[in-house]
Amino acid sequence: MNELEITSPILQRLYLDWTSRLRGRAMPSRRDFDILDLKYIVGDLQLLDVERDPLRFRFRVHATNATTRLGFDLTGRTVDDYPDPEYRALVGAIYAGVVEARAPRRVMQVHYALPDKILSWEGLILPLSENGQDVNMLLVGLSLL
Repeated sequence: MNELEITSPILQRLYLDWTSRLRGRAMPSRRDFDILDLKYIVGDLQLLDVERDPLRFRFRVHATNATTRLGFDLTGRTVDDYPDPEYRALVGAIYAGVVEARAPRRVMQVHYALPDKILSWEGLILPLSENGQDVNMLLVGLSLL
């Protein structure tokens, strides 16, 4: 189950929810998930649309808890709107890698410095596909360390 070496129990559960919806496909679709089934992580969940030509990632939902911790809300905006250019490039590259691989990815962010605090978290990026082949959305779960 834990081939991604996920340490957070809540992210392990999210991964199991994602895999349980595969039903022989490479990826589940957004409509395979009911928000009520994800209430255990809803405040730490992000949903991004994958835009093409050029490849960009637009936040349909920016996690409420991340918005509170970071001090800005990216809902409706793209990864290109992250204020920190280094972090923006890192996140964009990670998301692009998930789209290319069409596979989940676990990430660790340790000691991300903000002006007034330092944050550390584990993240799980799960690809979603409307047609079962092409990634058109990313479901991202976050867990503070």
